[in-house]
Amino acid sequence: MPSLKTHRIFSPILGIALALPASLSSFAQAPAKAPAVIAVQVDKTEHSVSPTLYGLMTEEINFSYDGGLYPELVKNRTMRDRDWNQQDWLTLQNSAAGAKVEKDKTTGPSAALTDSIKITVTAASEAEPAGVRNQGYWGYPLKPDTTYAASLYAKSDSGSLGPLHLNLVSNKTGKSVASAEIPSIGSDWKQYSATLKTGKIEASEAYHYEITLTKPGTLWIDLVSVFPPTYKNRVNGRRVDLMEKLAGMHPAFLRFPGGNYLEGDHIDERFKWKETVGPLVDRPTHPSPWGYHSSDGLGLLEFLEWCEDLNMQNVLAVYAGYSMKQEHVEPGPALDPYVQDALDEIEYATGGPDTKWGAQRVKDGHPAPFKLAYVEVGNEDWFDQSKSYDGRFKQFHDAIKAKYPDQKLIATAPVTSVKPDVLDDHFYLSAENYFNDVHHYDKFDRNGPKIFMGEYATMEGSPTADFGAALGDAAWLTGVERNSDVVVMSSYAPLLVNVHNGGMQWHPDLIGYDGLSSYGSPSYYVLSLFAAKIGDAVPASTITGAGTRVAYSVTKSDATGKVFVKVVNGVPTPQPIEIDLSGISAITGPAKLTQLHALSPNDTNTITEPKHIVPVDSTLPVTGTKLKHTMPGYSFEVIELDTKK
Repeated sequence: MPSLKTHRIFSPILGIALALPASLSSFAQAPAKAPAVIAVQVDKTEHSVSPTLYGLMTEEINFSYDGGLYPELVKNRTMRDRDWNQQDWLTLQNSAAGAKVEKDKTTGPSAALTDSIKITVTAASEAEPAGVRNQGYWGYPLKPDTTYAASLYAKSDSGSLGPLHLNLVSNKTGKSVASAEIPSIGSDWKQYSATLKTGKIEASEAYHYEITLTKPGTLWIDLVSVFPPTYKNRVNGRRVDLMEKLAGMHPAFLRFPGGNYLEGDHIDERFKWKETVGPLVDRPTHPSPWGYHSSDGLGLLEFLEWCEDLNMQNVLAVYAGYSMKQEHVEPGPALDPYVQDALDEIEYATGGPDTKWGAQRVKDGHPAPFKLAYVEVGNEDWFDQSKSYDGRFKQFHDAIKAKYPDQKLIATAPVTSVKPDVLDDHFYLSAENYFNDVHHYDKFDRNGPKIFMGEYATMEGSPTADFGAALGDAAWLTGVERNSDVVVMSSYAPLLVNVHNGGMQWHPDLIGYDGLSSYGSPSYYVLSLFAAKIGDAVPASTITGAGTRVAYSVTKSDATGKVFVKVVNGVPTPQPIEIDLSGISAITGPAKLTQLHALSPNDTNTITEPKHIVPVDSTLPVTGTKLKHTMPGYSFEVIELDTKK
């Protein structure tokens, strides 16, 4: 992901209001056109389809992790953000109660978390408690009849301060909707846990969290947590509905931990993976390049487990000595510690219990090693004005290949010193540019490095992609799919956006959400269909009679006899399509049609209309080995045919 200071278009390698049925409203737009004819020679295979063609790229941007996929409800739980006492942690006291809340930099629960909030209560009672309240990420999104896991690290100025009251409270009524009590707090740092269970409440984000005393005393707190149920009930896991959305994309891989998030603005702000593993209390957190602090609750092991939960292959990006403010490490001895850090990271993921870092992973709760499909060295290193990436990549390449000779490596900029296994290619273009360049990869050298299209998006729509963007993405992906012998992986970016005011830092994005719900953009459904309806080989095919805003791809499965034809119509007028299959004896039964359609390219899905534009399934008649069909304007279709040889 390029920073907001950079260009968004680059490559490192080079209105009808009638309630008519979609087909009728489209036909009313213009006279009939000549058909576009797609001829497919089913028995002639051009090349196989990469089994990892469609996957996910993740990035901490738009509150994608904290406040999003990582569902911690307490904002600024370690008090590391600058505005901790202005926006997040506020003093709570009543007329007869007194409290002072301040940051104490002299004491904390661990060597990683060395400061804390000091709460001094001078007067309090059961009727008028005093303490602190946390506002959460745009409130606390609570649901009825749900159990939340609460915890905090705390100590007191006496041997048995208490009781400490934990309450989830309605913003509207000021009344508690879930409560717990910790009987006493000792004088040494310790973690305390409780459960908070809601009843028949309204599902809403209009709640907050209160931590209070009913007697005078002094209390220190840190690493305060309120966690909802998680996907597959993972401890320190991920948000359920967002994981379900991601599963619906049928992803083959995950590129992690991020692009700019990997690099950081400065070298010391990079993703230091060793500080993101082990107990949360031992993770010091760090500033992210998108203007807010990262809790690092989503650390290296959690990324690997994310892949495990969705049955995805791991694409691990390692820091390669370049950060976004043009700070870099020269190749040679100065780079050696960073190379060793990458070797240690690979060992953490893949090593056995007899290795130093494999043993650490076992200690962290995952005995079985992971397999890394690829290791990516750096991120968008074409922005490095020092031009040192060739030397830096070679140093990483040689060291990694020496210890892990079969490990495939991805370069993020062209290099000449060694040949990378794969080269990362990023595109942020308009729909028009994507339609005009659908043959981009047709011209690539089949003997050159394979391509990972690690980031792409049609730059239209906000906060998420609109239907015009979906058509641009679909057109581009037809060219990717037809050239899936060259392009071995592809992933859209950014993946996630918090749609609250102040949550978006880049647009468009693929999936939008607030605290309670989420939705997929039209592009989300395009990507899901590309990944779900695909064969394992690309047959020979041609298209004739099509305009520049019609794009297509064809794949087949020899095992099942299925042929998948994907077609994009990027104009408002209907487009007749004829599909002619040769090399088979017949098409069995009607064809299955899945259609995504809108009347305007500006139409889209939103948090309040999440299913406004969704795929619709139907069937089409076939005659022998031929099919005739008219696509409506502004549509993307997948036609699935069962064939007999």
